[in-house]
Amino acid sequence: QVQLVESGGGLVQAGGSLRLSCAASGRTVSAYAMAWFRQSPGKEREFVSNIGRSGTTTSYADSVKGRFTISRDIAKNTVYLQMDSLKPEDTAVYYCAADRTFLDSGSRDSRNYDYWGQGTQVTVSS
Repeated sequence: QVQLVESGGGLVQAGGSLRLSCAASGRTVSAYAMAWFRQSPGKEREFVSNIGRSGTTTSYADSVKGRFTISRDIAKNTVYLQMDSLKPEDTAVYYCAADRTFLDSGSRDSRNYDYWGQGTQVTVSS
């Protein structure tokens, strides 16, 4: 199984950028579809972005499309989420997740993901 550790969160002003990292250990990230989810207080966990096992298939929530970019570095066994043009509504705890799917495309349903990191807080001030 894989262990996931997120980092890179913090406090940033609206319009700024952050890059989140999800370092994996135990297995290569190429064995999984990987995703980022986020959760704000009082809200359900929501899908942000995913990347398929091949690394060529990505998808984004409409709310972040054009502002966020997911990528991975096999050599570093790490998945990234580059977040630009941040908005106060992006404030949340961001979680990295891994799905043992045999499909290349990732799911947007958090229930399909088998492994989760502990989360990293992102706060965007207005």
